[in-house]
Amino acid sequence: MAASPKVVLLDIEGTVCPISFVKDVLFPYALEALSRTVQTQWDEPKFAKYRDAFPAEHAVSQSALLEHVKDLIRRDVKISYLKSLQGYLWETGYHTGELKAPLFPDVAPKFSAWTKDGVRIIIYSSGSVAAQKLLFAHTNGDPSDLMPVITDYFDTVNAGPKTESSSYGKIASSHADHPAHEWLFLSDNVKEVEAAKQAGMQSFIVERPGNADLSEETRKQHKVIKSFEEL
Repeated sequence: MAASPKVVLLDIEGTVCPISFVKDVLFPYALEALSRTVQTQWDEPKFAKYRDAFPAEHAVSQSALLEHVKDLIRRDVKISYLKSLQGYLWETGYHTGELKAPLFPDVAPKFSAWTKDGVRIIIYSSGSVAAQKLLFAHTNGDPSDLMPVITDYFDTVNAGPKTESSSYGKIASSHADHPAHEWLFLSDNVKEVEAAKQAGMQSFIVERPGNADLSEETRKQHKVIKSFEEL
């Protein structure tokens, strides 16, 4: 590493927990919960604000909303109104214990080590900030709630797209006591790592079980780690 980071900026899926948790657990749970929720909360204000954030043609009926959400999830479309709705639906699952984020075993110990060393931990994910907080408050780590050691959270709404360097510049400027070169961004996504580097951050690719294969060219161009224990 070029220099010890003062701030660690973390992606979530494929970095701190398996991609399969999101695709195979969270997404199906949200669809199942939505089927129940539209029947029981369709006209309630607490649900209507999420419903009304969708394009009008998809919010005219319960069936139209369900079909649109299914289509967005199938195509893995990362759009803010879907992410907000999913966060709302996941909240119940986390609170009842049906959902618990399966962190990779090296994550919680490294969070403790970073905190002890005074390194700031910040999250940046395409999932909404609300969903991020739910995930880190309900993990399989020890302690289960990691929110007390996380300084800040960013998503595509308050920071911008994860593959654009300007998003990382915006995040760094919000904690301006540490210039970009003192930040380390960790992600499984090559384009995100490249964008962070363009913004002046250090950035490594995290290679976890279940992640997409990396090309030899990518391995030559970027530092790749398999565990936070390598940091």
